[in-house]
Amino acid sequence: MTAMRDLRELPKFEDRWSHLFLEHGRLDEKAGALLFHGTDGSIEIPINQLGLLLLGPGTTVTQSAMRFLADNNTLVCWTGEQGVRLYAHSTGGSHSSRRLLRQAGLYVNMDSRTAVIRRMYNMRFPEKLPDSVSLDTVRGMEGHRVREAYRKLAEENGVMWRGRIYNPQNWDQADPLNRALSSAFACLYGLCHAAILSAGYSPAIGFIHTGKMLSFVYDVADLYKMEIAVPLAFQTCSESDVDVERNVRLACRDVFHKTKLMKRVLPDIAEVLDAGDDIGEIPGELEGRLVTLDDRAATGTLPWQSERED
Repeated sequence: MTAMRDLRELPKFEDRWSHLFLEHGRLDEKAGALLFHGTDGSIEIPINQLGLLLLGPGTTVTQSAMRFLADNNTLVCWTGEQGVRLYAHSTGGSHSSRRLLRQAGLYVNMDSRTAVIRRMYNMRFPEKLPDSVSLDTVRGMEGHRVREAYRKLAEENGVMWRGRIYNPQNWDQADPLNRALSSAFACLYGLCHAAILSAGYSPAIGFIHTGKMLSFVYDVADLYKMEIAVPLAFQTCSESDVDVERNVRLACRDVFHKTKLMKRVLPDIAEVLDAGDDIGEIPGELEGRLVTLDDRAATGTLPWQSERED
């Protein structure tokens, strides 16, 4: 694996793999590569292409591996069983507060916040919503649209839909379709979370969703739920109701790539925040997170050198 000199050599978020889920094993770094030691042996992980790493139950990770992940601007999330519940996450890669301050400014002004909410809803509907329609009416229209979409998907896929019913504290009691939906949403939330942090926005400053540390993640993910995640969950469950969580995660990875979702997220965020000329990552704003290879060589500490004591 080739070491990077600085953040300009990192792949853009849109060019990375969407996510990887690991469980029951140990993640370590050795000779410039990440190695995961699981029950089936050791595998090498191409870290420089990974946007999101989900660490499930039974995983341990070394300090050296975490430093390597941070240097590569990869978001790490510690999740529950099947990658569904999020317990903790690492920090993002951008060190500029420019976009965060813009996001906060839009939130604190009621007029601009309302405008962002309307743009988010407009992106979900096939037709443009008139400005004369109140937000309460739009929310009702959205609720009806979602319920109708669930009903139609159930008919098309030949599965029973009893409603969105599940208990995170008693996961196995949920029916396969609800577990499939939760797994698809978890993958989508993780990808949107990684995109938000990579561009320097705050995952906590939401517009439709508020009061949660991931409110903006839920806002952004809702742009794609009914288009991608929900149909995928219904289709996967119609093919087999065995091990639906793993099947959905793998299907998400393929569909995210097929639909070029990672190319869409940052431009879509810029659109809803009325920043159409600010759609990507700016390498100059990321500088300072990585010390260059030449600088580290001068001090005798190279990026891939492990500090773990055997």
